[in-house]
Amino acid sequence: MRIIATKALREWGEDYPDARIALQVWQDIVEAATWTNLMEVRRDLPSADGVVVDSGNVVTVFNIRGNHYRLLTAIHYNRQIVFVMRFLTHAEYDRNRWMETL
Repeated sequence: MRIIATKALREWGEDYPDARIALQVWQDIVEAATWTNLMEVRRDLPSADGVVVDSGNVVTVFNIRGNHYRLLTAIHYNRQIVFVMRFLTHAEYDRNRWMETL
């Protein structure tokens, strides 16, 4: 898979040093993958969840560093592209306000 916005991953790793290694591991796994659906994603990253947001689109959410952070992505399986959208703390994610803007 090709990741769009790897610069954002690096910046989040700088802003949240405790998540840096976990973000790099996530990136390595994704770049080596050739997923065609969420079930295949879950084989590599079992915490992945598909969440329908207010726009009706599906956002794939990954746990980063256990339960500490959430990485929100849009996966285009047909194009083999993962768009990195947001990186939230668990508390920010639980507020669900992010769903309104995606």
